[in-house]
Amino acid sequence: MKRKDLLSLRDLSTQEIRELLSSAFDIKRNPAKYAESLKGKALALIFEKPSLRTRVSFDVAIHQLGGYSVNLTPAEINLGKRESVSDVAKNLERMVQGIMVRTFSHNIVVEMAEQARIPVVNGLTDFSHPCQALADYMTILEAKEDFHNLKLAYVGDGNNVAHSLIFGAVRLGLHIVVSTPGGFEPEAEVLEWALFNIAQTGSKVQVTHDPESAVDKADVVYTDVWASMGQEADLERRREIFLPYRVDEALLGRAKPDAIFMHCLPAHRGDEVTSGVIDSARSVVFQQAENRLHIQKAILLALMG
Repeated sequence: MKRKDLLSLRDLSTQEIRELLSSAFDIKRNPAKYAESLKGKALALIFEKPSLRTRVSFDVAIHQLGGYSVNLTPAEINLGKRESVSDVAKNLERMVQGIMVRTFSHNIVVEMAEQARIPVVNGLTDFSHPCQALADYMTILEAKEDFHNLKLAYVGDGNNVAHSLIFGAVRLGLHIVVSTPGGFEPEAEVLEWALFNIAQTGSKVQVTHDPESAVDKADVVYTDVWASMGQEADLERRREIFLPYRVDEALLGRAKPDAIFMHCLPAHRGDEVTSGVIDSARSVVFQQAENRLHIQKAILLALMG
């Protein structure tokens, strides 16, 4: 990659995304080949939000590449409160070779990247989840072999995952339809960026309030939780609003017969997806989760290698 950091997929070119995917596939096939690729290098893992897949995948990734990790929680740092983001960046750049940040405000990872002379990876912010989307597109490629003429239907909240899927779809040339209730659409700046860039790859980006039309003849059906971290107090209100957007057997049945179901996890079974769908043969959610490990390795190699 030609850049130092990974903050959002919109910052990457089509070629850079494809190179990361290609690297991840090779790492998945030949893990032993990369066992000492980052020997002796340290990765700081900053978690301001709870985590399962991000924590385990990055921690295991750096160790299996020959390096080691330093886990930092809000109790140690509390970014911007106990210590400024700039001061944290300038301390860590003298002790480790990379920083992964999982936090709330996207401005935190932007400032961290601006201030640190070492690579910074966005492990999740309220605006963007690039590592997840890269693992998602890796999983789609495994299932469908090509992105050409694929329709990806995202049903639910127009959140950070939806944003990153849109960025990736535009770069890779997919047709993406995002179906949300009114008032929960992806942010305007995301859609404006998509409209400005779709001509480069022939991508198509649509937003609708009709989940059935979104899923109709889709190759991939994707959903996420109705209330992201930090929005739990609003869950009951959201349940009423989002109920028509639940991915159940009937809704999935509108997709193509060979369509796959995806979810970035954790899943709230009975809310955004039924157990019958997430446990079905069409579900690739645990393959997605596994691919977080392989794509994290590719990211770390590209930035820290």
